[in-house]
Amino acid sequence: MSRILIIEDEPAIADLEKDYLELAGFDVDTENDGAAGLKKALSTDYDLFILDLMLPGVDGFSICENIREQKDTPIIMVSAKKEDIDKVRGLGLGADDYMTKPFSPSELTARVKAHMARYNRLVGKSVTHENVNIRGIRLDKTARTVFVNNEEKPMSVKEFELLCFMAEHPNQTFSKEDLFREIWKEESFGDIATVVVHVKNIRAKIEVDPAHPQYIQTVWGVGYRFKV
Repeated sequence: MSRILIIEDEPAIADLEKDYLELAGFDVDTENDGAAGLKKALSTDYDLFILDLMLPGVDGFSICENIREQKDTPIIMVSAKKEDIDKVRGLGLGADDYMTKPFSPSELTARVKAHMARYNRLVGKSVTHENVNIRGIRLDKTARTVFVNNEEKPMSVKEFELLCFMAEHPNQTFSKEDLFREIWKEESFGDIATVVVHVKNIRAKIEVDPAHPQYIQTVWGVGYRFKV
């Protein structure tokens, strides 16, 4: 059974999320304190984290950053803060998704299932390795590893998925909305900051000069393309 950790300082919200996820077949733990949640997240094996931003002790941004330094487990951030700057910061620290309160527990459950399904496909064991090799970049889709000129570059789940998709469709231009729909499997409804942040993170890891990218190029007024 897949295990989920909810770090949420409002017990009523945490209990509601826990109930819905357990009904969906997940094993769920909750923590209401940031420091305790971080300790549990780093010391216990979980398959996904649901992380509130405003927490006592240690805030959600710090928890996300600490988790991402050690694990590539999917992270869904939740917050009542609607400002794009908070979403951009959270995604920039390695979160895979950001949900703004209030949201329905059923929507949270659906997103959890989608993230875990994609993550399990990425890390699942297989006897056949699928590789993508383009101009010094090597992607191993089974091991979920990225090498640039033989140097491994750590990627979050969504960064890896986005890079793989674009590398497997070289020289094709995709709008931010197209990329959001393909990787996050839902309509963006104007929420394209997620794609922009992930592209920025990928460029920082694979480009010699991220300000003048040679791989993921911007097509002004349209979107992005992976140049070969």
